[in-house]
Amino acid sequence: MDLQTSIPCIEKHDSRAARKMSGDLADLDAISLKLRGKKQKPAPDSNRKRASSSPVCAQRKLPKRRRLSIKSSMSTPNPRITLRPSPALTSTPRGPTDTERSKAPGADLTTLINTCDLSLFRRRVLLTLCQVPRGRFTTYGAISDHLHSSARAVGNGLRNNPFAPMVPCHRVVAADLSLGGFGGFWGKEGKFAGDKVRLLREEGVIVDVGKGKVEGEVWKGFR
Repeated sequence: MDLQTSIPCIEKHDSRAARKMSGDLADLDAISLKLRGKKQKPAPDSNRKRASSSPVCAQRKLPKRRRLSIKSSMSTPNPRITLRPSPALTSTPRGPTDTERSKAPGADLTTLINTCDLSLFRRRVLLTLCQVPRGRFTTYGAISDHLHSSARAVGNGLRNNPFAPMVPCHRVVAADLSLGGFGGFWGKEGKFAGDKVRLLREEGVIVDVGKGKVEGEVWKGFR
């Protein structure tokens, strides 16, 4: 027998001997476990491994997790939360309170006017009127010329003066020197015309009650 034919025979003999030896070792291991009172571990099931890696198992869908809908949770109102509108959005313009009026004579009148809840034009009218000195008078037209406005707009701005008599709206008369308006009423027959005459006379202004007019020169020294 030559060398090439002898090699396969040797390899075949060695494989048989290896299988026999492994079988003998397995039998010896089983006998040893039996003598020690232990059970032999079952051999791994190759079929089970194949089944776990099969495409059918891989395609099995897991149960979906429940997701919280953010949109639905936000749209559901919380009964414990009460929404209230901001006071800045619901508040209406107001004049000074009774406390502010009581402090006005000793306070800075300019600051009080600038911080009140009146329109810018009305505040400008009141600040301009504060320049008229005691014992003098001016007209609606003179104030409107200074503010580049109209006499009617000035009259409307003084209709409800929240700072009277500290801001002296009684010192404003009509262009023909008649009493004009006071307290929301017009002319010498107005409801508060007597109060306007009294205030002017106390400050030294001459008033002809019969004619319902003041006498003197119109003050126009606005700055």
